[in-house]
Amino acid sequence: MILPLQTSIDNFALNDVKTDPVTIIVGLSIIAAIIAALVIYNSIKKPSSGGGKSGTSGGGGTIGIFLTFKIHSLARNIGLSGEQTKMFDFILKTDGVTDPEASITNPALLDRHFRRAFRIIENGKEPQKEIQRKLAVLFSTRNILENSSFGGITSTKQIKDDTTLTISNGKDKLNVSSVSAKGENLVVEMPKTILGSQVKIPKGTKISVVFFTKSNKGFSFETRVVGYSSYSGLPTLLLAHSGHLRFLSQRRYRRKQAAIACSMFLVYVEGSGKKQRLIVDKRRMNAQVADISVGGCSIKSMAPIQVGARFKIEFMQNNINVAALGQVLRSNRIGANTIIHVRFLRVSQNSMNIINAFVYDYGRE
Repeated sequence: MILPLQTSIDNFALNDVKTDPVTIIVGLSIIAAIIAALVIYNSIKKPSSGGGKSGTSGGGGTIGIFLTFKIHSLARNIGLSGEQTKMFDFILKTDGVTDPEASITNPALLDRHFRRAFRIIENGKEPQKEIQRKLAVLFSTRNILENSSFGGITSTKQIKDDTTLTISNGKDKLNVSSVSAKGENLVVEMPKTILGSQVKIPKGTKISVVFFTKSNKGFSFETRVVGYSSYSGLPTLLLAHSGHLRFLSQRRYRRKQAAIACSMFLVYVEGSGKKQRLIVDKRRMNAQVADISVGGCSIKSMAPIQVGARFKIEFMQNNINVAALGQVLRSNRIGANTIIHVRFLRVSQNSMNIINAFVYDYGRE
């Protein structure tokens, strides 16, 4: 029995379909126009900003795809690894960022995004080992952004007031503070010797200048002395503006001033070859951490310390014990105290995360 709706498949043969090139081009043009209209509509509906509402995904659909592409493109240019790129994507989208470039060029805004992600990860329900691993990736990502030249200043006209500049004039190095960069010249305070007497550099002298921004990015430039003036009654030095700044990266890790009580225990090597082991002396020396980064610290101590000596350093931060194995690089005597500069040789992942949280102020409410 043949059903009424049955028909031969020959009626749908592909060779009956017209494939005129003009028709295909017109069809593709219509599809492209529809997609473009949708993109424009979504852009109007969700305008870009440096930071959206907390907890948003950073845009969905076409906008979300474009945002992901933009974030990953920036990550490649900055030099982030695959794992760091995923973390960077998570951090920005967690805080509803739709303009990644604006965030990267604004250290305060960037730290806001990272601080929010830090707290989300820290309060997560995953095993503590995984939480510490993710926090380590978060801080390694932040550190690379810290040392990236992306978003750096390109002219001395962008130097902020009260920035410390180190002027090199021959063998002399003089520290001065910037007063104003808004005029025809860069105005800095009058250089002085350690005894407080003014140093007058002849007009026309070529000098080198090094400075660090608040986001810890270092720059150097060549300039010349234009002359002398006064600003609000204070004597000042006028330097020619420069649009040729060279990016520096001497500071590998962000460092923060501190005043943290610590304990030091001398560490020495016992045995030789494969049987070597580190022995921690039980005798405690009380000292104070003066500044710190995950790469090392400066410590103020009453006791004389030998350069090259190894110490186990312990201190409390947020009621958590932090420990590191360090080696003394150099020391100098200031009055009754010895300031020793220590390079960390071994720090646990947990301690590194605690130090980073302190340095970046991410643990502060």
